[in-house]
Amino acid sequence: MIVERKGWGHPDTLADHLAERLSRAYSRYTMREFGAVLHHNFDKLALLGGSSEVRYGSGRMVDPVRVLVNGRAARSCGGAAIPVDELIMDQVTAFFSERLPELDGHLSIELNVTSNSSPGAVLTGDGPTDRERWFSPSSSDDLRERRQLFANDTSLGTGWAPQSRVEEFVRTLADHFSGPDGFQTSHPWCGSDVKVMAHSAGRELDVVLAVPQKCAHVTSRAEYLVNNDTVLAECKRLARRHLPEGEARFRLNARDLPERDELYLTYTGSSIESGDEGVVGRGNRVNGLITPLRPMNVEGANGKNPVYHVGKLYNVAANRIAQRLHEATGAPAEVHLISATGQRLDRPWRIVVRLAEDSDELADDKLRALLLETLDAFPSLTEEILSSNGPALA
Repeated sequence: MIVERKGWGHPDTLADHLAERLSRAYSRYTMREFGAVLHHNFDKLALLGGSSEVRYGSGRMVDPVRVLVNGRAARSCGGAAIPVDELIMDQVTAFFSERLPELDGHLSIELNVTSNSSPGAVLTGDGPTDRERWFSPSSSDDLRERRQLFANDTSLGTGWAPQSRVEEFVRTLADHFSGPDGFQTSHPWCGSDVKVMAHSAGRELDVVLAVPQKCAHVTSRAEYLVNNDTVLAECKRLARRHLPEGEARFRLNARDLPERDELYLTYTGSSIESGDEGVVGRGNRVNGLITPLRPMNVEGANGKNPVYHVGKLYNVAANRIAQRLHEATGAPAEVHLISATGQRLDRPWRIVVRLAEDSDELADDKLRALLLETLDAFPSLTEEILSSNGPALA
């Protein structure tokens, strides 16, 4: 088994979470003002690393992190303007203030957000086509998804269940060191750009971790190395707790060369401060993991419209269906939902379900009922995604 997770401060995770934050903020605004989620997508967002200077005990930003907000959004509805640029700027600033406060405004935000319609608008007269009104509706009634939900793309969603104990451990490990309520609360020198890669065979587990430290809290090379020992001791403690029957080995910050002071020592706690890049869809899948030996697809779900974008909704739904199938049969389950653009969203073009041969038998009518129960719930799934405690998608 091979499993990977990128932590909260990894540039790809930052890009995913920021794109999703923009989508949810825009959706909530248009719901409040117009009673509907207007057309938008921010799923091509990218982050370009700045540059920094790092010393023992201090550091500073030299060049800002560039935030490329790429996508589309309706800027008006029924003649009422939508403050898209202001909304984006406020959300980006607030996001980095929360995630990487040391950046302290060292951001260059570049807005590349259009209101251009998708291909398919054939001009036959002097007035606007229906498709041109997608991003400039005269009212929310112009949104055909208010009458019937259609798939926006030919794509697929993939889900499987259950996660193994090793996969759950990798998630726990990455979140413990990088999340806001874990190890960092008592160890302020720990940064959030954590990455965990694990390989298991039988009872043996080998893990490579990258866990940065913040230079303002590390006054010497010796202190950095002591902190590394603290991280490794914490890894072993967590392994004894979560995988007591296994044998776990850990390797930390494998690129360090202490004798040359080449260390994973950062100013902000993330490599985005210095040259690295982050792009939506390159990190964790919707289930929070990267699992190349499991079924996967390459959709970047974050930032997509939560009403009809299959790259988002089908991935969430497929994972939920797989979990329900696992609970019903007591065995592993795998689900693929395949869309055809323009077809009803709640009736995928193809549904592929794979159950383990030794699973409890599930009658066709029960399987169909289980599938339809999840697919028929897409409107409520949109509401769940937009709620204050909506599901994380990475």
